[in-house]
Amino acid sequence: MTTNKFLNLYSHDFARVAVAIPNCRIADPAFNAAETIALARQAEQQGAVLVAFPELGLSAYTCDDLFHQRALLDACEAALATIVEASATLSLAMIVGLPLRVEHQLFNCAVVIAGGRIQGIVPKSYLPNYGEFYEMRQFSPAENTATRQFQLLGASIPFGSGLLFEVSNLPLLRFHVEICEDVWVPIPPSSFAALAGASVLVNLSASNVVVGKAGYRHQLVAQQSARCLSAYLYTSAGKGESSTDLAWDGHGLIYENGELLAESERFLDHSHVIFADVDLERLARERMRQTTFGQSVRRHAGEVAKFEVLRFELALPLDKALPLARTVERFPYVPADTKRRDERCTEVYNIQVQALVQRLSASKISKVVIGVSGGLDSTHALLVCAKAMDRLNLPRSNILAYTMPGFATSDRTLLQARQLMQLVGCTAAEIDIRPSCLQMLKDLGHPYAAGQDQFDITFENVQAGERTNHLFRLANFNHAIVIGTGDLSELALGWCTYGVGDHMSHYNVNASVPKTLISHLVRWVAETGAIGGQGSDVLLNVLSTEISPELVPGKASGKPEQITENVIGPYELQDFNLYYILRYGFAPSKVAFLAFSAWQDKTKGSWPHDAQIVRNQYDLAAIKRNLAIFLDRFFRTSQFKRSCVPNAPKVGSGGSLSPRGDWRAPSDAEATVWLNDLANIPD
Repeated sequence: MTTNKFLNLYSHDFARVAVAIPNCRIADPAFNAAETIALARQAEQQGAVLVAFPELGLSAYTCDDLFHQRALLDACEAALATIVEASATLSLAMIVGLPLRVEHQLFNCAVVIAGGRIQGIVPKSYLPNYGEFYEMRQFSPAENTATRQFQLLGASIPFGSGLLFEVSNLPLLRFHVEICEDVWVPIPPSSFAALAGASVLVNLSASNVVVGKAGYRHQLVAQQSARCLSAYLYTSAGKGESSTDLAWDGHGLIYENGELLAESERFLDHSHVIFADVDLERLARERMRQTTFGQSVRRHAGEVAKFEVLRFELALPLDKALPLARTVERFPYVPADTKRRDERCTEVYNIQVQALVQRLSASKISKVVIGVSGGLDSTHALLVCAKAMDRLNLPRSNILAYTMPGFATSDRTLLQARQLMQLVGCTAAEIDIRPSCLQMLKDLGHPYAAGQDQFDITFENVQAGERTNHLFRLANFNHAIVIGTGDLSELALGWCTYGVGDHMSHYNVNASVPKTLISHLVRWVAETGAIGGQGSDVLLNVLSTEISPELVPGKASGKPEQITENVIGPYELQDFNLYYILRYGFAPSKVAFLAFSAWQDKTKGSWPHDAQIVRNQYDLAAIKRNLAIFLDRFFRTSQFKRSCVPNAPKVGSGGSLSPRGDWRAPSDAEATVWLNDLANIPD
């Protein structure tokens, strides 16, 4: 039971929502109601708690003057009664469209139904009276009545455009309904509803199709969901509507904060439903983080105050495992889609290059000093330096690159460092740091200086510090600045030597780029020839090199003794953890649920670079174990290093760890509350 609850999306503040596109018959409400009920049952079977149907779906939208026929209006109310009756056995909310008579006027309405009763009725606010639409011939706009309650099917029903609906046992699910044209106006009613707390916005539309309209719907819905920091459900009429003068494509959309979650296939001949799992907590976190959202609430307090919240409870399907249906990308910093990934790499690389160009221009310095280890991070930093020199019309020889072999440097990485410097065309030099390190160890009285194989943290940090010490003095000597190479993942995990070590530089181009993205950036440079057409094999060799600090001599010749990921966990998992904890502040148990959804089966979902990347999968125990490592290192042991990092450009919305930007935290906090939450993850 515990496992089932953890594996149920509703336990992690998701809600499965649906958009239904039924076939309809014009002026045949009984048939249309039957289709509506059938699709609602289908939505419930898939675990949805909310399903939306098209505008005027019980009558059909294209009835024209038939809307003023009593027989049709009576039949619509009778059809509504059958849906209300059926809803008593369904554990979801339905939103259906029909014409309703209220105080001698006719309104185009959306009716919210749940638990065997009508919860409320929302009339359409804006009636189009242009082009092919003449709704004001038959209907009145919402503002034409002051009625707030009216009798329907023997009950007094809340009525008005200012209604919000909240599922009381899923409190983050508060939704608002508007109808078609309402979202096409400059300030849609849903904008104010979002400020009043609606996290899910629903549009019952008919929306005929003409060339280009489907693309415009995408723009409209995407932007409204992004501006309102909400989910947006859009449903429109399909087969069965009159083709006297128009055509209909049955276009359903579900967006979340500007991101498309689901889209129906258009022009289908059969009734169908699309589903999406909306992350309600993500929306709440975005609103909390974006303080201008709250400022907008204050500025529009008069409009916000007009809304009334109606609450009802649903029987949530919590007694079974209900995995996510939405795609959770394994690499949140690296899109799996090739086109988006290339766009991401292009943009990140150019941000890094532009930032370095600005720093050099502003400081009137034309040279940089960089340590090149032959590993991943310094390789990418060197590539950034090369492009920056090109942009500044300076020779690449102004890059003073040094490889500094120590006690554990492998032949492979040393060769790669030499090849990289030659590839870039920088001024290359090699400094053996072992004599100066040995002198330092002697000065410390360290056992290694007396011939003992004691490879402790001091032994490691002497080497890291000696390298950085050389770089800073070389920069002084050559009137240059030191370029840092450490990345976002290392800062998150505290995997750097504090102070005069790889922690420090004059400017760090990689500081907000995670390890997983750096590997794809290097591959992208290799594939696109971004710094020149030669040497892609050198870059690909770096990518295939196991990540190691190379500070402890190996027992086997040529093989590193230290494998970084054996200590701090796989970077692909730790970057996943970093993204959701830093960007959204999710609880560890939710992060683990998302990680399990993404990583449990390597045969499912898309992978960046397809066959060119190692495909791993992780069970829940491995996810929990590595998450514990991340939480302890991130929250308890590493903040003091992040509190004094060098300047560096922020490259993405996934955040940075600069104390001057995205992350300000005490250096002596405890990790207790995060580690305690791990108990909510089954073993």
